[in-house]
Amino acid sequence: MNKLYSNIDPKSYVNDFSTKRSKSNINIEFNRVALIFFIFFIIYLIYSIHLIHLGSRAKALDPYKFLDVGGSLNRADIIDINGKYLAKTVSSTNIGIKPSEAINKKKLLLNLKYIFPDKNFNEIENKFKKNKFFYLEKNISDEKYEQLMKLGDKSIKPEKKILRVYPQKNLFSHLIGQIDSDNIGISGIEKSKNNLLRETKIPLQLTLDSDIQFLVRKELLRFNNIFQTKGSAAILMNIDNGNILSLVSLPDFDPNKRENIKDKNYINKITKGVYELGSVFKTFTLAAALDENLIDVDTKFIDLEKSIDCGKNTIREYDKKIPKDLTAEEILIRSGNIGSVRIGQKIGVEKFKQFLTKINLINKIEFDIDEIGIPIPFKWGKCKLATTSFGHGITTTPLQLAKGYAIVTNGGFDVNPTIIKKKSKKLIKYKKRVLKENVSKKINPILRKIVTSKEGTANLADVKGYEIGGKTGTAEKIVSGIYSNQKKINTFASVFPISNPEFVLVVILDEPKINSEYIYNYRDGSNFKLKGSPRNTSGWTSVEATGHIIEKIGPILATKYIEIN
Repeated sequence: MNKLYSNIDPKSYVNDFSTKRSKSNINIEFNRVALIFFIFFIIYLIYSIHLIHLGSRAKALDPYKFLDVGGSLNRADIIDINGKYLAKTVSSTNIGIKPSEAINKKKLLLNLKYIFPDKNFNEIENKFKKNKFFYLEKNISDEKYEQLMKLGDKSIKPEKKILRVYPQKNLFSHLIGQIDSDNIGISGIEKSKNNLLRETKIPLQLTLDSDIQFLVRKELLRFNNIFQTKGSAAILMNIDNGNILSLVSLPDFDPNKRENIKDKNYINKITKGVYELGSVFKTFTLAAALDENLIDVDTKFIDLEKSIDCGKNTIREYDKKIPKDLTAEEILIRSGNIGSVRIGQKIGVEKFKQFLTKINLINKIEFDIDEIGIPIPFKWGKCKLATTSFGHGITTTPLQLAKGYAIVTNGGFDVNPTIIKKKSKKLIKYKKRVLKENVSKKINPILRKIVTSKEGTANLADVKGYEIGGKTGTAEKIVSGIYSNQKKINTFASVFPISNPEFVLVVILDEPKINSEYIYNYRDGSNFKLKGSPRNTSGWTSVEATGHIIEKIGPILATKYIEIN
């Protein structure tokens, strides 16, 4: 190496590789860096603006770009006592098109045809020509939504809203109700608790049990078919706290279909239906007399007439075989009309009216949904006292009937029916007593005899192991202002286990008919069977349905809901 560089001047070598730079060179290098930085900044700025534009599309002030339905996209779920969903909110997106804002209509139409190949584009093209906003796709899939957003056309208007789904379909339709397109409840719990459901995300829990509801509804549907009814209904309630475990009204509907039902037969028969319910009222007549200490269960009524004239009408016994001498207990067991009238006359108009008011049978009842019927008011008098004593000429709702039977059998304590589960697990320390304690102690054994004795009218409900007590009621419906002996409301109000009451179950069949082929299986151990319905009364229709319902739901109630003291 020394030889190779021997002729080079050391000074010139140093000068050639000097690190000293000129001012002009420094400026050139700086300008290059600034230019590159500026280019990258512009690219970043453009990209950021594009992202902001895409992200803000749905939040634009244009009402067609984003519609927050009803002012809120929230609606709390509704669940049953076991946490099963009865109503659930799912978010969805609708896509609208505002042709007047399209960047390039022909290009947009081509892109839409590619994304939605199955749509009728002749119709869509006509809508484009009208230049007015229209909906292209409702409840769009995530995949197609992403494809549309990538088009970047400002004429595409996403509309976010909620989709209310009812997983149980018909099962709770009358109770849960529906919402409209603006996220506003229009019936049932959806309506009565509308504000609460919109303001919270915590699920609203009900006292209802889906498993029990399913079984009750299944049996009612079966007996609707057997007796060719116009409809039916049932309510199962805890007699102490008023918690309703099941409330079924048939016919029902699927709230997912959003149908506008105008047929009055689709009303909630338990809460909205107002009926004359017949002899189930006789229990209240006897309870009122016992509460006033006017008679006792063994008080004898001698030489009872077979008929009584009251004004232009005549009151008769439904069964000519009823003896003329009966105790108060026997009058209820045999469901005597004349005997009930005599008990009512001992009570008097004012005291009987006060009693029916105390147990809330003749005034409007407060409940968790708005669909509530109001008993038809009437003018009291001697004849009205006579007829109401055996359940004729007086109306109420089945919901109120269930409440009345709960009070009469639970020791005389007031109870408020509810389908809303209380948040507090603490036991209610104070109960309001509205009847004397001995009323239940005297009434309950009689209700049991109505089921077990040969003279009783509810033998078919004697399901082994459940100790059922109750009272039947067969009432003629008014058709064109006249009572019809062909169209009836058949009711059975039952309480079980009657020695330590836990539940009241009211079952109603609307206009049942005799079935000549149906086989009745007696539960008295005799294995006796009877083919065909002897009479079109509650004892042969509603009682039979009740027995089968309790057989199905009894095991669930025994394991989940009966309290062990």
